[in-house]
Amino acid sequence: MSKATLTTVFIAFLLTSSGAKPNGKNKKPKQAVPAIECDMRAGKISLSEFIVKCPANCRETKEKVYGTGVFASISSICNAAIHSGVITNSGGKVIVMKMAGQAIYKGSLANGVRSLSLPNWRESFSVSVGKPKQGVTYPSTLVFVPSRPTTVKTGEPKDLPYSTVSPVTEAPEAEPSSTAAPPTTTHVTIPITTSAKPRATVHKVREAGSSHPYFSSVARQSQSTQGKGPAQAFRGSSVYANRFSPRTNTGVHRSETSVAIRRQPHASSASAFSRVQPQSERKQHTAQSNPALDPRPDNTEYEHWLYNFGQYSPAPEEHKPPSETSHTRESLAGSNPFESGFSAQGHDLTARVPELMSQGDPNCKVDIAFLMDGSWSIGKRRFKIQKDFLVDVSQVINVGVAGPMMGIIQYGDDPVTEFSLKQFSSSKDLKPAISKIVQKGGLSNVGKALSYINQHFFSDANGNRGGAPNVAVVLVDGWPTDKVEEASRLARESGINIFFVTIEGPDENEKQNVVETNFVDKAVCRTNGFFSLPIKSWFALRKAVQPLVKQVCDTDRLVCSKTCLNANDIAFVIDGSSSVGTGNFRTVLQFVANVTQEFEISDTDTRVGIVQYTYEQRLEFAFGQHNNKADLLNAIKRINYWSGGTSTGAAITFAADQLFSKSKPNKRKIMIVITDGRSYDDVRAPALAVHRKGVIAYSIGIAWAAQDELEYIATDPDRDHSFFVDEFDNLYKYVSKIIHNICNEFNSQPRN
Repeated sequence: MSKATLTTVFIAFLLTSSGAKPNGKNKKPKQAVPAIECDMRAGKISLSEFIVKCPANCRETKEKVYGTGVFASISSICNAAIHSGVITNSGGKVIVMKMAGQAIYKGSLANGVRSLSLPNWRESFSVSVGKPKQGVTYPSTLVFVPSRPTTVKTGEPKDLPYSTVSPVTEAPEAEPSSTAAPPTTTHVTIPITTSAKPRATVHKVREAGSSHPYFSSVARQSQSTQGKGPAQAFRGSSVYANRFSPRTNTGVHRSETSVAIRRQPHASSASAFSRVQPQSERKQHTAQSNPALDPRPDNTEYEHWLYNFGQYSPAPEEHKPPSETSHTRESLAGSNPFESGFSAQGHDLTARVPELMSQGDPNCKVDIAFLMDGSWSIGKRRFKIQKDFLVDVSQVINVGVAGPMMGIIQYGDDPVTEFSLKQFSSSKDLKPAISKIVQKGGLSNVGKALSYINQHFFSDANGNRGGAPNVAVVLVDGWPTDKVEEASRLARESGINIFFVTIEGPDENEKQNVVETNFVDKAVCRTNGFFSLPIKSWFALRKAVQPLVKQVCDTDRLVCSKTCLNANDIAFVIDGSSSVGTGNFRTVLQFVANVTQEFEISDTDTRVGIVQYTYEQRLEFAFGQHNNKADLLNAIKRINYWSGGTSTGAAITFAADQLFSKSKPNKRKIMIVITDGRSYDDVRAPALAVHRKGVIAYSIGIAWAAQDELEYIATDPDRDHSFFVDEFDNLYKYVSKIIHNICNEFNSQPRN
């Protein structure tokens, strides 16, 4: 073998070895999360689903948010995430999912962010915790919607600017020219020349390239077209030219009949989804067509007007499916050429577009578990009637991610989940799933089924959303074969609203066979008739569809959603007198933080306010001032010791005026007074006054506190509401006792 041959083989071996991965393994790259600013709106990002990282202190920016749960795309992503409880004001990672626009967005106050109402908008989004599921990778860089195109007419060719974000200034618009010829296909070639210089714009140009090889190839081609003729370059509205090319002007122009281009205000938000052509149609175009995907023009001026001058309601939108006919696409292209699409020469840019998730009825946002009777006593025919009933309910209730979500458990000897809350996100998908359920058989162990949903079904893993009330609807043929009282009580205390639909219940002669008498009243959320639907015959079951849907959707009456941990206004009245001292005062604050830590904190859950007193009183913060747990605990730590005398009676009156007078009607009012000595003023009259206003008062005395005053302050019975410790360091022993008593008192309330 010659030296030349050996040299060639050696070089080939080196080249082959250099391309090998260490240990023969491909290490999975770590998910890169792009950072955004507080003012970034979802509509500015041209991705259907993506992950971002929000900075701290976005709540203070007051960036606007529209909607609750599902937000209009002009909302700030970070403030929407704070409003939803996905992140705190400290910032964090957020997953954003785009969806179709809604007819109405309802405003609300949550976690210190006030969202606004909006009549309708073309596009929506929802937010979730920024923890990607296993195997899911989101884009490492963001793709922004291009700036709105300028007015174009015939005349001297001018360059059009490209950008990846909205321009600071607005571009003028002109009505479409009457001489513009209607296009014959969805992909049209638009003459793009300008009659005058466009107004100056300032652009932030995104760096070229993408982590995805397909997008990178498009970027490379867009860069290679610079300086080429109009048939080879991207058109002025090309999304991919804007996304991946750092250039500012390409000199794209053609001399043809006069045409002006203007965005139609009624353009569908689903334009990118509804105007994708079949491959056979795309192949008919020449290289001069240059179509590209999703060239939705930016709505900078429109949104700017909305932010500064008021809420404008666009014309009703139609979200047409991808399967719409060629004729429909042609008519759409004729009315709005920018909706028709452009693409790069020589590339097939048609992508598979995900279906929009059903939004559902936002006025019925509940998580519902139906417990269907699969026992042998029901028989095959009545089991089929039961399935038909559940199908009817699923179609009437309008299931969707922004409305009700529905799961089914079949019970017999033991319960089994047929499908969880997150398995189906539309009524359409539920219908065949319910029809395929096979009867399980066995006894009618309803109590065991209720324990199962309490311990296993309503979990994050099964799709429990937290912000939606939990509802369990039990269908039972006749009566249960086990006891339901204890399992129901535990489920109610967990916040589950239990409904019972009893079909052909026991008559007078059969009641002796029932395992547990009055089992419905012992099980349901309230015994006022609202949570129980007795049906005399299986053949009359379908008549209960509408009444049941109406009742489970009446969220104001789902009172069992309120638990001892999420339904309170708690006022701490803290002694800051000189006898306490700085060190002991910090111990008291730690006790307050430990008690607070156990509650669910938000504007709609438990709220906390604090008064510190000496001879005078000081409101440290009011109910609702800190609407998440982290902010509240930080605020408690920042309270400064005051020092002075001890006027406990005046402090109780001050708390009633400054805090409880602003308490919400659906909140339980709880006052916890902490003092280390006898008061210089009378405590009996102020304490009696707050008791009469429905305030539940706890008193905690330390060291030299007067026992008689502690008993005057506390609600009866004293043994459950008044406590004494000999030194500050022993306060921690009563944290669990106070929580237990608050919950025990809440759960023992009458259920009528």
